[in-house]
Amino acid sequence: MDMTERKLKILQAIISDFVRTAEPVGSRTISRNYELGISPATIRNEMSDLEEMGYLTHPHTSSGRVPSEKAYRLYVNEMMGRKELSADQKEEIARRLYDNVTELDNLIERAAHVLSEITSLTAFALSPAKEMEKLRYIDLIPVDERTVVLMIVSESGKVSNTAVQLDRPASEETLRILAKNMTYNYSGKTLSEALRSDIIRNFREDAEAMAMFENNIVPGFLRTLENMLNVNLYMDGLSNIFSIPEYSDIEKAKGFFDIINRKEEIRKKLIERDDGIIITIGGENQDADLAECSVVTATYHVDGKLVGKLGVIGPTRMKYDEVTSVVEYLTDNISKAFMITGGD
Repeated sequence: MDMTERKLKILQAIISDFVRTAEPVGSRTISRNYELGISPATIRNEMSDLEEMGYLTHPHTSSGRVPSEKAYRLYVNEMMGRKELSADQKEEIARRLYDNVTELDNLIERAAHVLSEITSLTAFALSPAKEMEKLRYIDLIPVDERTVVLMIVSESGKVSNTAVQLDRPASEETLRILAKNMTYNYSGKTLSEALRSDIIRNFREDAEAMAMFENNIVPGFLRTLENMLNVNLYMDGLSNIFSIPEYSDIEKAKGFFDIINRKEEIRKKLIERDDGIIITIGGENQDADLAECSVVTATYHVDGKLVGKLGVIGPTRMKYDEVTSVVEYLTDNISKAFMITGGD
């Protein structure tokens, strides 16, 4: 059985109506709402063919049809037009994205928030992988006799602070010398290089400072570097599912939250996704927990290198054209922000 032009128009109308209403679609609805120039009976026959071809399913409680995953895939691949955002929409998105944001990590987190607000779905953002980010300087700031704040500043302007408890009092002069030596040894090194280097050997000369450094400062330094290397996953709009008909069933809503709460698993799956705008629908996610969900991701770049990802998780009944346009526009803005600030 061939997919004719008429079948395609009917299928597109069904997808459009179902995405808008979340209600199974009947032939009379298509005849009334879409000017296809054919009778309800003809539409009904074509819908039966589409069901036989695997593009529609027939819920037991309704005489109408709903699109299958196969239908959504055909729509995304061949029928979905590019939905251009208006100048006003772009201006509003940019305003929300940059309002009171001073650091790139804040920008990425804000992007997830803006995306969830606009799409009414659960949005996420992966912060940049920082293996190649370089250190600028290191400081040790005394709080009291036995507490110092270890501050590491990267060349991109990222600042990470860790409170370190000392096992003996340290003078400001000793801390100043240690910080100066650490900056000398590690400035210009990437985070990965600093983690792999022999930190202890660099300070053998000063026995008194060495004992404090080895027992207290080194663990704090390594811990901070590891935290800086972590790829953070920001999520926003978790409560949006309560307004989605698919999750009105409490068990389905609970299942969705169970998925979202496994952030480490989600983070790994997102990292593994290909570059560009990727849409996976239902069973394509190769994860039983995501079998009734669609995931849309886009990547943002600096100097042509993949840096991080932004996207949404939601039901297969999704406004794919609108979601992809907003995701693409947001990732373009993030990429531009990184170029302006010189971040890696």
